[in-house]
Amino acid sequence: MIALIQRVLRASVEVDARITGAIGPGMLVLVCAEPTDTPDHARRLLDKLLKLRIFSDDAGKMNRSLTDLDGQGRAGGLLIVSQFTLAANTASGNRPSFTAAAPAEQGRALYDELLRLARLAHPDVAAGLFGADMQVALVNDGPVTIPMRIA
Repeated sequence: MIALIQRVLRASVEVDARITGAIGPGMLVLVCAEPTDTPDHARRLLDKLLKLRIFSDDAGKMNRSLTDLDGQGRAGGLLIVSQFTLAANTASGNRPSFTAAAPAEQGRALYDELLRLARLAHPDVAAGLFGADMQVALVNDGPVTIPMRIA
């Protein structure tokens, strides 16, 4: 699975002029399934997201994870949005190819599994709508943007 992680002060996703998910401080994760991905990839991605230390401690060092965003035991928000364009291949021509993304049915199943696992493991999870035309708004904190691939 491919993920693009952004540390945010706030983020939201809107579909058809309706907000489907919104968070305060936390992590916006754009995610794309690839054809060889399995539910285990979704589990390993979530495990990495929840443990990734990209939030500042009292000394200003990136030592806190999403599960203890502020050092007071308060968890940050996790907004997960499907984005097949993360699999874009721009090696030839000017029009990207997206053949490296999983087929829609498989992508939806893995996205749904990631959301299911996230909601079981974390108290503040929001989401976009798979396959929809979405508008994503965010205030990137830092900015901190980290690409990740779980193979």
